[in-house]
Amino acid sequence: MAPHCLGGRIQVRAVKAVVGLLGVVVLGIATFEVTMRPSGSERFQIVAIFAAMAIVAAAVGYFFPRFVAFSSLQSSVISIAVLAVGLVVMSAVLSAALMSFSVHDLTVLVVVLAFGLGLGLMTAVALARPLADDLEAIRTTVQRVSLGDLDVRTGVDRNDELGMAADAVDEMIARLAEATDERSRQQAARREFLAAVGHDLRSPLAAMQAAVEALEDGLAPDPQRYLGSMRADVDAMSQLVDDLFLLSRIESGNLTFERVPVDVAELADESLEALEPVARRHEVELRLEARGRVAADAGPAEIGRVIRNLVDNAIRYSPPGSKVVVEVANGEGAKVTVTDQGPGFPAAMLQKAFEGFVTGDPARSRSNGGAGLGLAIARGLVEAHDGRIWAEAGEGGKVVFALPTNS
Repeated sequence: MAPHCLGGRIQVRAVKAVVGLLGVVVLGIATFEVTMRPSGSERFQIVAIFAAMAIVAAAVGYFFPRFVAFSSLQSSVISIAVLAVGLVVMSAVLSAALMSFSVHDLTVLVVVLAFGLGLGLMTAVALARPLADDLEAIRTTVQRVSLGDLDVRTGVDRNDELGMAADAVDEMIARLAEATDERSRQQAARREFLAAVGHDLRSPLAAMQAAVEALEDGLAPDPQRYLGSMRADVDAMSQLVDDLFLLSRIESGNLTFERVPVDVAELADESLEALEPVARRHEVELRLEARGRVAADAGPAEIGRVIRNLVDNAIRYSPPGSKVVVEVANGEGAKVTVTDQGPGFPAAMLQKAFEGFVTGDPARSRSNGGAGLGLAIARGLVEAHDGRIWAEAGEGGKVVFALPTNS
C-alpha cells in the first residue's frame, strides 16, 4: 500500500476516535444533567471527572499500540480487556469518592471491583484462546499451501469475520487445486499431442526417406510407384499441417466465415460421398437417414468439414462389415447424429473427447492414425456457429451436434 494512503487511513481513524470520545463525554454529561439535576459544584466535578477519564482513554488508545508490542493475539486481547476493565474501575472509584463513601464502603467497593477485574481477566483468557487457535490454524494452513500442500484446509467454523476469512482461504486453496489439476491435465495433453504429431510426421518422413534413397541408389523397380507413395506421404503431412493451422485459428478466435442458408442434409450427403472410398477400404457401409430438408444458417465448408471429421472418425473405429449411420433431422435446431458400431466412448472420455489432441484409446489411436484433432476441430467449428456438440455413452460410438435453425 502507498505511504500516503496508509497515512490517510490513520488520520481518519484518529478523527473517528476523537469524535467518539467527545460523543461519549457529551452523552454522559447530558444523562447526568437529566437524571440528577446537579448543583454547580457537582456539575463541575462531573465534567472534570469525565474529561480526565476521556484524556486517559485517549492517551491509552494513542500510546499503547505504539509503544507496547505483543507476541500473540491472545496477549493483545487480554491486555485490551484489562485496560477496559481498568477504566471501569477508575470511574467507579472516582464516583465513590464523589459520593463521599465511608472508608468501609469504599474498601468493599474496591474489593468487589478487584474481584470483577479477576473474573474479567479469566473471561478474556477463555475467549481469546479459541480466537488465537483459529488464527494459528489459518496461519499454518497458508504456510503449508506455500509449501505446495493443496489438500490442507483450515478447519475453522465460525460465523464472524474470522470465519469468513477462513472460508475465503479454503476457497482460494480449492481454486488453486483446481487450477493445478487443470494445468497438469493440459501438460499431459500437450505431451500426448507432441507424441502424436511426432508419430504422424515420423512415419511419412521415414517412408519418404527410404523411397528417396531407393531412387538415388537406382534400387526402385518402379519409380512411378515410389513417387506416388511419396506424394501420398506429402499429402498426409499437408493435411496434418492444415489441421494444426485450423485448430490454432479456432482456439485464437480468428476463424471467420460467411453464414448462408444451407441444407444440412445435402451437406451430409456430399460428405458421405466424399468418404465412400475410405469406407470401402475399411469395409464399412455408410448410410444417410434424412427426413427432408433441414435448414440452417451456416458456413457450408465448415459444417461439411464437421460432418466429414465425425464420419471419418467413426469409420476408423468401426470393425469390418459394420455400418456408420448419419441421421439428419429437425430436433434441437438442425440436429446431426453420427453412429457407428465400434467400441464407443469410455465414460471418462465423454467430456474430454472433444479436447485437442485427446484420443479415446491411446493404443488404438496409434494404429488408426491421427493426432486426435478431428473432434477438437469439429467442436470448434460447431461452437463458432453458436451450436453444441456432445458424445453419448452406450454400445457403439455416438456423436451429436445441433445448430440453430435459420429464421
